[in-house]
Amino acid sequence: MRYVNSAALVLVTALILPGGVIKLLGLSEALLPFEQLGLPVWFALTVGLAECAGAIGIWFSRTRRGAALSITAIMLGAIYYHMLFPPQIGALPALLVLICTIAILSRGKPTSSG
Repeated sequence: MRYVNSAALVLVTALILPGGVIKLLGLSEALLPFEQLGLPVWFALTVGLAECAGAIGIWFSRTRRGAALSITAIMLGAIYYHMLFPPQIGALPALLVLICTIAILSRGKPTSSG
């Protein structure tokens, strides 16, 4: 079962980190959802920074819980956005990350990392 938690860590990092980086780079496709919700660019950059920090923070036992909780909050926002703006199937990656962060929170540390 320890491999389940390690797989969840890898999956969350693989899905969250690139999204955070493209927001920090200010790419228009990453900023569009925030514009559609009427949110300022600085908010998108803040979310991008939180995604990058969370994707790294889940690997260390001291920061894992806070990072997973932060990612959970961000994914709830992403799911909300995708329910408002079609196609709703776009919410699936956020739902997958949400499930993984819940698994991470419920299992504790996966191996001797952190």
